[in-house]
Formats: sequence, structure tokens, C-alpha cells
Amino acid sequence: MKDLTVGKEGSLILKFALPMLLGNIFQQLYNVVDSIVVGKFIGTGALAAVGASFPVIFTFLSLIIGIASGSTIVISQYFGAKDIEKVKKTIDTLFIFLFFASILISILGILFSEDIFRLLKLPEEIIPQATTYFNIFMGGVILSFGFNGTSAILRGLGDSKTPLYFLIISTFFNIGFDLLFVLVFNMGIAGVAIATILAQGGAFLSAVIYLNKTHKIIRFSFINLKFDKEIFRKSIRIGLPTGLQQAFVALGMIALIWIVNPFGKSVIAAYAVATRISSLASFPAMNFAAALGTFVGQNIGAQKKERVRAGFIATLKMSSVIAISVSAVILIWSGPIMGLFTNDLEVILIGKKYLNIVGAFYILFTAMFVIFGVMRGAGDTLIPMFISIVALWIVRIPGAWLLSRKFGEIGIWWAMPIGWCVGFILAYIYYLTGNWKKKVII
Repeated sequence: MKDLTVGKEGSLILKFALPMLLGNIFQQLYNVVDSIVVGKFIGTGALAAVGASFPVIFTFLSLIIGIASGSTIVISQYFGAKDIEKVKKTIDTLFIFLFFASILISILGILFSEDIFRLLKLPEEIIPQATTYFNIFMGGVILSFGFNGTSAILRGLGDSKTPLYFLIISTFFNIGFDLLFVLVFNMGIAGVAIATILAQGGAFLSAVIYLNKTHKIIRFSFINLKFDKEIFRKSIRIGLPTGLQQAFVALGMIALIWIVNPFGKSVIAAYAVATRISSLASFPAMNFAAALGTFVGQNIGAQKKERVRAGFIATLKMSSVIAISVSAVILIWSGPIMGLFTNDLEVILIGKKYLNIVGAFYILFTAMFVIFGVMRGAGDTLIPMFISIVALWIVRIPGAWLLSRKFGEIGIWWAMPIGWCVGFILAYIYYLTGNWKKKVII
């Protein structure tokens, strides 16, 4: 546990953000390794199937994960106020919610998977592989929710290192299982999905055993969990807008897949790989914003609001330097990076164009997310939701559709930085109003 209410703001946020960043990079390596193994050893069709599955998976998970993030803010503010009893009640409530939500999500996902892929106009030859990958992943989603919920709780308590250790272990297990199931047992795309679920499940169970033996606050006792309606209401108030935002983002990804799919298998595969790379590149911004959110939550809970602005400025400077560095790497080595995933030259060239366009504008995405971090830490999650919806559904998706009709798939790629630009401008204007300071829980 880490008290973020005392000490140098920038140093605290950096030390808190780095383990989160490393953890998310390792977590994304699940998907990156899956894509490399699929692209190199199974083929372009399978690579397109995994890429098409990802936004659908994200859609099913996003609302629940977003709602759970509200518990992180509640935990951080109660922890900042030193109300440990309320912290424990929030943890219990979160796990009960995640358990029942995961069962519902699994059933719905498996029942409607094939219909969803047909609705998205996925090429018929790709649907069987996409359905196989998706159904196996959804069958084990309770393990993914368990581990992500545990990580969210620890972050709310100021502990960003413990989740990292388990993620590193599980990532190496995932790589080993991928190679074993695909190269040795020849299980194809099903082996890749099973490897991911086994690795995430191992990480969750290891975390449960370790925390039960060592942690002062967290004790997993599935029999004695108690649901607190008032705390759940607070978590919903904060988390639901974030969850809806994530759901709209996920639906936006599906809408973009619907726009991309008619361009054929090579464009689908290139888009799948390039968006994975872009996701990795965006993690510094997202993790610094999450760290800032916990910092803001604890300091507001401790009635130290004067530290919030200093933390915001420090976070913006650090994350901007990283964003510029990441953009430089992407722009210089976009071709070789694409080549790590596939040997198909057409896919590499299409993906390179995507990365060269989108990679130049990570600074806009970074600034927008850091501003969102301040608002969410204060408990104001509604306005970030509206801004995200405008940037995605009013700007990016219509822009992608219109530009693609004139410029082909290049127009889809350009719609992303245009949406980021609008989102940043709206977020900064709202930050300057100061209205987000009025949404505090405690």
C-alpha cells in the first residue's frame, strides 16, 4: 500500500505509474504474442480472425470493467480518508459484482458469437476461426475478471507493483503455452485462446494465494463476502459513466471493423496488427492517467486539494515526453515492427501506412487522457464519457466512413487523429472551468 498524500507529486506519480505501465505492457503481450504466433505459424486468415474477435471481446468486457473502475476511485478516497472498514466493504462488493457479471457475459457471448460476426460482415471463410477463438476466451472470462478486479483493488490502495509480478509470470506462461499448443500439439487458433485463459487464470489464483498470506487488508474468503448496497451505489455512480464510455468505445471499434471488413482479408489483418501496436503505444498515457486518478482520489480524500494541480502538471510533462519518444520509434521503424507479426508484404505495407499516420499524433491522445485522469480521480466521470462519445461517434466514425469512400482505407486511418484532436480540445476547455472539483464523494 502507498500513501500518495505526502511527498513530491511528480516522483510519487512516476513511481506509481511505472509498475502499472509495465504490468499493462505484459498484459498486452498476451495479445501481441497471440498475434505473432497466429500470423507467423497459422496464417493471414487466422490473424484476421483474432483481430476481428478483439473488438467484440472488448465490447462484452468493457462495461463491467468500467463499472469496476468506479470501485477503484471509491477505494482510493476511503483509503486517503483512512476509513479501512469502508475499504474492505468496497472490496467485497466488487468481487460479488464481478462474479455474477462474468457468468452473464460468458453465456451471452457464447450464445450469439456467430451471429455477431455475420452482422459485422466478416468474410465467411474467417468466421469459424473467429468464433472458435472468441468462444474459448469468453468461457474463461471469469478468470480474467478476477485478476483485473484484484489489480484494480491494489491500485486503489496505492500498490501498483504486486499485480506486475503476477503478470510477468503469467505472460511467460502464455508464451510457453502458445508455442506448445500451436507448434507441438498443432491445435491452431483454439490453442492460442486456451493458452491465454490458462495464463490469466494462473495469475489470478497465484494472486489470491499470495495476498491471503501476506496482505493486511485484502483477504479472499468467498464464503464470507458481504454486499454493501450503499457502496455499490457510489461505485455505480462513478463507474457507470466510465463503463458506458468504454462500451461506446468498444462499439465504436466494432463500427470501425464494419467499415474495414469490406476492404478484404489483407486490410483486416493489417488493421488488426496495427491497432495492437497502437494499443501498446497508448499505454503510457493510459497508465499515467490511471496513476494520476488514484493520486487525485487520495489527496481529495485527505483534503489536500492543493496537490492536485501540481500532480496534473507533473504527469502531463512526463507522459508527453514518453508520447513523443514513442511516436519517433513508431515512425522510424513501422515497417520492421509490422514484420514481426506477419510475412505477408501486402499486410506489412498497409499496416505501415496506418502506423505512420496515427503514430504522429500520440501527444494529443496523451494530453486528453491525462486530463480525464484528473476528472475521474475527483469523481467526475460523466463529462469524460460525453467527450469520448463525441470524439468517437460524432467525429471519428462518420469521418472514417466518409473519408474511406474517397480515399480508401487511408481515410479510416486519418479519422483517428482527427477524433483525438476534438477530444483534447473539449477536455481542456472543461478542465479550465473547474466544475470537476464539485463531484467529490467524501
